[in-house]
Amino acid sequence: MGSELARIVEAAGRGVFPEADGGVTVVGPDGGRDGARDAGVIAFTAHSVVFTGEDPAWVRAQLAAARCDPLAAAMNPRFLAALLERSGRRTDTIDVLSVAAPLGGPPPVALREIEDPGHPRVVRALGRRDGVRVWAADGGLLVLGRGVGGRWEAAVEVEEAARHRGLGRALAAAARHLVTDPVWAQVAAGNARSLRAFQAAGFRPVGAESLHALPHPRESV
Repeated sequence: MGSELARIVEAAGRGVFPEADGGVTVVGPDGGRDGARDAGVIAFTAHSVVFTGEDPAWVRAQLAAARCDPLAAAMNPRFLAALLERSGRRTDTIDVLSVAAPLGGPPPVALREIEDPGHPRVVRALGRRDGVRVWAADGGLLVLGRGVGGRWEAAVEVEEAARHRGLGRALAAAARHLVTDPVWAQVAAGNARSLRAFQAAGFRPVGAESLHALPHPRESV
């Protein structure tokens, strides 16, 4: 992980964050084969990181044009809309960004790795991550892959019939046993059930993230 974005992410995974000075750091995009897959905004406490291929001077002009509390400018809808229109990218939601240290020993739930590259969950994850691996449990799925700045990112799915048994928490905890680096999770702020599962599994919130994806080829004009 040699990019500036990767260094920021790696440090944050160790609990070392940008100085809480009300500032905004603008760095280049990162990820994928062309190094430009990942773009967006990470808001840490009193400091935001905008990772984009757009001109930093333009970015800072748009932040000023947001006309809001400077601490909130990088996540202001006016700024995000301008950045998305300028870059031609798309986004779904603003996520709560959490991280957890790796753990030794076996996962707390029995897992079976799915090695089918055409599995729908693998195909879906490959749009945002590299090195995607998927495991099945009785009633759920765990996905791991390299995402923003090369970080390990985890996502879980629990079937409706298997809910309220602690499976989401067990799958989130299992991710910490499968890699040797910190594991990150991006969860929509309104998804309280998933947030509770990751927090119960030891993930701690460290910020918010708006991830801006390249348009799907079918969306191109």
